Amino acid sequence: MNTPKSEWPSSLDDAELEKLDIYLRAHGNDGDLMLDGVHGLLSAIAVGPLEVKPEEWLHEVLHDAFEDEDEGNAVLALLAKLNDSISAELDVDAYEPILGEIDTEDGPMLSAAGWCEGFSRGIDMRAQLWENRLAEDANLMQLLGPIMALAVDEGVLQADAEFEKLTDDEYDECLGQLPEVLNAVGGYWRTNGPTEDELKAMTRPRGENDDGPPRQRSGHWVH
Repeated sequence: MNTPKSEWPSSLDDAELEKLDIYLRAHGNDGDLMLDGVHGLLSAIAVGPLEVKPEEWLHEVLHDAFEDEDEGNAVLALLAKLNDSISAELDVDAYEPILGEIDTEDGPMLSAAGWCEGFSRGIDMRAQLWENRLAEDANLMQLLGPIMALAVDEGVLQADAEFEKLTDDEYDECLGQLPEVLNAVGGYWRTNGPTEDELKAMTRPRGENDDGPPRQRSGHWVH
């Protein structure tokens, strides 16, 4: 049973989301995460294998010094609230991805490109753990299937093989599966946490060939 939005714990209301969105747009450059990307980033971190502290992920979100202390405190409070909301919403079956909007010939359409880009950067925060497990356990890759399909469709991830574009129904179906996917991935890591060898490997320098699949940003933002 879905919990009404008014009862979601720690969730940002529409005014708070708009305030954070305006700040990120005003201070973002090409390639920087907007609100949907930040939500994807924090979603990956929330269900990932190991804690990522705010002082780590904030570097992916904030790039300019705050103009004044009050502004800084307000933005940081909104980001903290957004971060806290994700696990809480997943727990009560109330999670919804924040999506961006792109201009098409048929008019503005919602796009998962930014969310997927943020999710991929969230994986990068603990890349060695994710990459090692994805290479060794096909179950994790299968769980991530709908996210991977959206990311490839949007050009965020490059695939070795050619894939046909998702139909509108397939795209919407993948979007609808995101809450279930995130809960499943979070459950996977809780049950199959990082091994001692995997944790030790994190302390070693990454090799030249350790980079993940190449990514590119897709679409543009409607201001």
